[in-house]
Amino acid sequence: MSASVTVAGENFSDIGAGLLILLGVDQEDMENDINYLVSKTAGLRIFKDDNHNMNLSVQDVGGEVLVVSQFTLCADTKRGRRPSFVSAAEPKIAEYMYDQYCHKLQQLKIPVSKGQFGAEMNVELINDGPVTIVLDSLNSE
Repeated sequence: MSASVTVAGENFSDIGAGLLILLGVDQEDMENDINYLVSKTAGLRIFKDDNHNMNLSVQDVGGEVLVVSQFTLCADTKRGRRPSFVSAAEPKIAEYMYDQYCHKLQQLKIPVSKGQFGAEMNVELINDGPVTIVLDSLNSE
């Protein structure tokens, strides 16, 4: 329903109805992974139609997207109690991939707002449903 990012107590960006995307970039990720995720994000039918069925995409409803870089999604928690983030992409590569993801969504005429890459952010979300879906390019066809 809405999402926002605050940095150092100041509103940085916000959106109305649409998608909050937490994007984690792994060191194994490549351009084709970004292309897959952009296509999936744009076409995923998760918004309700007139019959209250999840049948519409963010493009169909004219929704916005707020993309927040989230290296912690690459956490390895298999061993011990402290997560390891060694599989997360190096910051320069991750920022490039993050920017490419946002740019490619914009090319599809989806309004994109961004968090501040590398910053400590407070992220607020009003989640309808709630519906939360994980997309992973490792699951691509």
